[in-house]
Amino acid sequence: MIDAHELSKRYGRRPAVEGLSFTVAPGQICALLGPNGAGKTSTMRMLVGLSAPDAGSARILGEPVCLGAAVLRRVGVLIDGPAFVPHLTGTANLRLLWSATRRAWPPPALDDALDLAGLGAAIDRKVKGYSMGMRQRLVLAQALMRAPDVLILDEPANGLDPAEVRALRDHLATAAGQRAAVLVSSHQLAEVQQLATHVVVMHHGRLVTAGPLADLLRDAGAFRVEVDDTAAALAVLRGMPGVTSVAAPDPAAGGEVVVTAPDVQSSDLVQALVTAGVGVTSARRATRSLEDAFLAMTQATTGGRDDRAAH
Repeated sequence: MIDAHELSKRYGRRPAVEGLSFTVAPGQICALLGPNGAGKTSTMRMLVGLSAPDAGSARILGEPVCLGAAVLRRVGVLIDGPAFVPHLTGTANLRLLWSATRRAWPPPALDDALDLAGLGAAIDRKVKGYSMGMRQRLVLAQALMRAPDVLILDEPANGLDPAEVRALRDHLATAAGQRAAVLVSSHQLAEVQQLATHVVVMHHGRLVTAGPLADLLRDAGAFRVEVDDTAAALAVLRGMPGVTSVAAPDPAAGGEVVVTAPDVQSSDLVQALVTAGVGVTSARRATRSLEDAFLAMTQATTGGRDDRAAH
């Protein structure tokens, strides 16, 4: 439903996006992640026709995208923050934006969008009196009121309080459950970890990785094993071929051991322990936080670029 193919964009001599490709399928909530200046907003602008790529192509629902393309009527967009006519009311601004679709008022999902926005009677007040948070909720309402098949949202939680962020997360999960495709950028990695099904990580305009969030959070080759004799488990596992490290919080008591063994199956670990008389309650792949995974990837990329520059 969202298809970026070899997208590239330069501003003067500075490359903002270089050869970026990824897709978002129906029912996926894909987080577009990267440090400041990674090219996330530039990418989103190209995806919805606000900026023309220097190379590559963008397609939404299989259709090529340019400014004013008919397929954009099926897309909810929040990019570059809220921009409204200040002397008009919230409702009048929404009507004005909806008029560009040349469809009869009201939009199909107006009530749900206004409920999420939670503006109450303020929807009939002039926008110039709105706080930044109220403007952000109004721009979310305009993105969602058309019941879009595709949502492309740049930092949608900016200015929202925790309850509003949770309501937004629930709304996006519902939309994805109805087979919408959602692409959302955010620096709130803990929130992204609760929301996203897939991730695209960018750095210096290039793709670092893309795929299911669960795969990204797996600590490659690491396992957590619950045992009844930690000291005995440590002795057994340290002697196994292919095990590179073993650690335990309290070797004198039963509990959990963390094993790093990139070329060993968990079943082999369990078999070795049981054969040695160590009781095993569970064995599972270790996971890490999105923050840890993100920093590891982006810092490694930065280090690699710095090394190349030095040479």
